[in-house]
Amino acid sequence: MNDPLPTPPPTRIGIVEDDPHLAEDLRSMLEEAGRGILCVGIAKSAEQALEEFPALAPDLVFLDINLPGMGGVECAGHLSALLPELQIVMITVFDDTEVVFKALSAGAIGYLIKPVTSERLQQAIQEVRDGGAPMSSAIARRIVHTFRETPATAQSEVSSNLSTREKEILELLAKGYLMKEIAEEIKIAHDTLRTHTTRIYKKLHVHSRSQAVAKFLGKIH
Repeated sequence: MNDPLPTPPPTRIGIVEDDPHLAEDLRSMLEEAGRGILCVGIAKSAEQALEEFPALAPDLVFLDINLPGMGGVECAGHLSALLPELQIVMITVFDDTEVVFKALSAGAIGYLIKPVTSERLQQAIQEVRDGGAPMSSAIARRIVHTFRETPATAQSEVSSNLSTREKEILELLAKGYLMKEIAEEIKIAHDTLRTHTTRIYKKLHVHSRSQAVAKFLGKIH
């Protein structure tokens, strides 16, 4: 008789939101999601998050941009340095393209526009688990537009030391494809894809998908 498969540990989630009502709404949405998701803490400021979250060890943080004191973009950079494996998704009313790329360059992997529904929040969590980059449709369109507007010569300079396969993967990452979608599109195993993306990050001197895309689109150097 085969032993049952072990239950995977829950995704540990932190929230950084200065509005107590919105913070509690997010916590309630997470609790409604049921098993597999655990809210480990809420911080009212970037400073509180930087002090408390390293010990709480969240896997994913939903982070507001417009915070009192230190802003969310700067907080994302510090959290990424303290917790290299942490996944950060910004939640904000801002949809300015420059702010989006600043957040992505700081280490965020996703960007959702308020108000966020319970369904969208759960979908974002699953996208992160699948290796994706959750973004509101308006933000995704902006990034795709930037991709189209970025001169091919600039993209070529950034990816000049990448292999043909790595360039293909980077372009699909920039277009917002999920990791599983990229694996299916170019017909390679997920582990092989992970190896390629690790090499891409190393060659571009970045540490995340979002930073690789931002560099490819000329938003960081």
